Amino acid sequence: MGVGATECEVLVIGAGPGGASAALHAARHGLNVIIIEDHSEIGTPVHCGECISEVAVKNLNIDLPEDVISKHVNGIRVLFPDGTAKKLSEPGYVLEKHLFERWLTEKAESEGATVHLSHKLTSMERIEKDGNFNGWLCEGQGDNFPFEAKIVIDASGVGGVCSKLLSLNPRPKVIAGMQYEMLEVPTDDYLDFYMWPKYAEKGYLWMIPKCDGRANVGLVTEDKPRTKKALDEFIEATHFKGLEQILPPWKEKGNHAFGGTIPISGPHEVTHYDGLMLVGDAAGFTSPLFEGGSHLALKSAFFAANTAAKAIELGDTSADNLSSYPELWKNEFPPYEKILKGKTALYSLSDEEMSVMGRCFPDEMSSMGLTGKAMVGIRILLRRPGLFFKRIIPAMLAFGYSRAKYYGW
Repeated sequence: MGVGATECEVLVIGAGPGGASAALHAARHGLNVIIIEDHSEIGTPVHCGECISEVAVKNLNIDLPEDVISKHVNGIRVLFPDGTAKKLSEPGYVLEKHLFERWLTEKAESEGATVHLSHKLTSMERIEKDGNFNGWLCEGQGDNFPFEAKIVIDASGVGGVCSKLLSLNPRPKVIAGMQYEMLEVPTDDYLDFYMWPKYAEKGYLWMIPKCDGRANVGLVTEDKPRTKKALDEFIEATHFKGLEQILPPWKEKGNHAFGGTIPISGPHEVTHYDGLMLVGDAAGFTSPLFEGGSHLALKSAFFAANTAAKAIELGDTSADNLSSYPELWKNEFPPYEKILKGKTALYSLSDEEMSVMGRCFPDEMSSMGLTGKAMVGIRILLRRPGLFFKRIIPAMLAFGYSRAKYYGW
């Protein structure tokens, strides 16, 4: 037992969507929950495009307050290199993400969770009793360390602090994301996703509309050194040219650009261990094609909190007794390997080939059933038979798996 350690049943690392959600659900089970966040305030900096689908909100049983919603949107429009545009209509929301994260954390606090800001975990030491695992002694930078916890839930994002400290998983492959908030951006309330390799190598660009004429305009790309230059070139070559770039509401000074890195390797091999579960980006949970992560983070946090409550009630927080956690997310989340294969096939296409595929899709992609997919295949066969040898079918199916019901956004 740590000398002077603050004891809790669940210690959550990170107060993003996954961490706040894990703390909320664990606290609702009556557990003693502490959240530590290494930043000095909740919700900043914002690393993502800030959107979430209505399917996700219903699946998570979230009652979003209007003050965290920036805009109600109709779905996604995918724009191919030749300008072909196809819609995937499914309603959702663009959030003021910093306000959403603060609201979610406040809900966790209202259920009894305690939050400590400016606290960074630096070490974890096993606690054993009679030769059996009995919790973690966690040390770090911050006035309230050390903490002694029965279970740790790692929601620390792509950095995956617990994986790193315990050498559980290799560092994931990541993609770089960057965006600007811009003014007077025209919109018909669709999220525009541009599959334009010229600017976003093995990635895509976006326009995500917000209220008051604002929008996030950005990209993700594997060409990390060229991220900002590529985004600037895209803006200069499109109707975004000349529009004013502003600081987002959560940012008082500094560069207009903001963003971060996103894991793209798929789920980590190890997502649970003795007294430990990884959620969200810390577990590698992102949707492979469009890199959506909020729905996956919130749902994995729900699974982790429920698993923690059952294990603590039984008095056994060993890895064996937490093994239901990976079973839950594997049964629920989409087939990552299939989508990753489709994504790889998609990015192997030339601009022209990608555009041919795009022209073969119906204008409304959400209406495609088995018959619709077969018709797309026939159109591709007639127009460009050689595409079948470039694994066009997996590439095509990757778009289907990017729908909201498959945790795409």
